[in-house]
Amino acid sequence: MGAEPLPGRVVALQANYCLVDLDGPSALGPDGRLLCTRRTRLDKSGLQVCVGDRVTVASVDWRARRGAVVGLEPRHNLLQRPAVANVSRVVVVVALAEPGLDPLQLTRFLITAEATGQPVQVVLSKADLLPAAAVEAWCRRLEGWGYATLAVSTCTGAGLAALRSDLEQPGIAVLCGPSGVGKSSLLNALAPALDLRVAAVSGRLRRGRHTTRHVELFPLAPGALVADSPGFNTPALPGDPQTLAAAFPELLARLRASPCRFANCRHQGDPGCAMGGTWDRHGIYGRCLEEVEALAGARCRGGQGRQEEGGMRRRGDRLEPLLDPQLRRSSRSTRRQALEGELSSPDRED
Repeated sequence: MGAEPLPGRVVALQANYCLVDLDGPSALGPDGRLLCTRRTRLDKSGLQVCVGDRVTVASVDWRARRGAVVGLEPRHNLLQRPAVANVSRVVVVVALAEPGLDPLQLTRFLITAEATGQPVQVVLSKADLLPAAAVEAWCRRLEGWGYATLAVSTCTGAGLAALRSDLEQPGIAVLCGPSGVGKSSLLNALAPALDLRVAAVSGRLRRGRHTTRHVELFPLAPGALVADSPGFNTPALPGDPQTLAAAFPELLARLRASPCRFANCRHQGDPGCAMGGTWDRHGIYGRCLEEVEALAGARCRGGQGRQEEGGMRRRGDRLEPLLDPQLRRSSRSTRRQALEGELSSPDRED
């Protein structure tokens, strides 16, 4: 039984237990790992322990390799899904084929990754299934979105050396993406000793099968950890429509160079918009924005900035103009509903 709490990092969550790698040598040797419970007071305080968290462990039973997490250190950041704390970079993996690449689905993953504030990279797996020209076209397109893009293949080995170099940088790198894109296969190719479970895509639906059941950190180099995560197909969008633009690097870069006239511009044909409609993800941004606004519904947006008189909003120590709602272009769904209402209204003439 140890008197002083021991520092470590959570590398996996299994049911109600945490796998914790202790810092430095211990009674278990240089690479001590304990199966730990969480103290009740930690649960009652509302603190959720996630993979990647720095914790302190007490009540250690060295023979049984058990302990209890008694403290949680402050996080630098948190990737919401998969839930990983203290992330250094996010690698979004999507397949070029089997299953095919869906730009909208990829965008939703990128929006989630951008929320960490850390570097985001796109990896295009199964590059051997498309012609080289098509692979290059996808790389150029995604680089136009503002992302470093790497095409890889576990069959030919293309791109694996460059990916290994990126993942061996100190910190925690998270591999995330839809099911069946080959995240675990990539890790097996980079570190064969891991021998992670993999499976082929569904033969009839051509969709990925869930083979990874939980998030776990694996060491690739000294100080470098990589998280393999379960695949999922529909990442959630942020709840605040005003924050959506910041998750589109190409939009953010243009707005920094030439801001829109109004602070609450939706970048969907609004008067004074600096973006226009010619950028690649204009339609995708519009679909995401409509969904976010629909989820927000009629909630009061007072927390996004206090509304001042005269069509101004205070943000920090300055006032910004707001677009008059009467000047905003109505959405296509609103115009369609109005037209249907006119066509279905009964004739009132005698």
